[in-house]
Amino acid sequence: MFRAVRRNFDKQLAIFLRKKRGDLSYAKFAMKVGLSDETLRRVELGEHHLTFNKFETVLSRLNLRLKDVFPDEF
Repeated sequence: MFRAVRRNFDKQLAIFLRKKRGDLSYAKFAMKVGLSDETLRRVELGEHHLTFNKFETVLSRLNLRLKDVFPDEF
């Protein structure tokens, strides 16, 4: 069950970050959210899982709350 929740979390986060990045390059958006551009690319492709601390950093840098990313969950 945990794996299914994790996959859903990763998928929703990937979709959200791709939309939020818009036309910005990986490098520019990665600097904004506090990740390397390679990590951001891998997260958007669903190939990398963010730790909770990194996820908190992304939320903080974008001035978002958890429910902004996952509105149906919270």
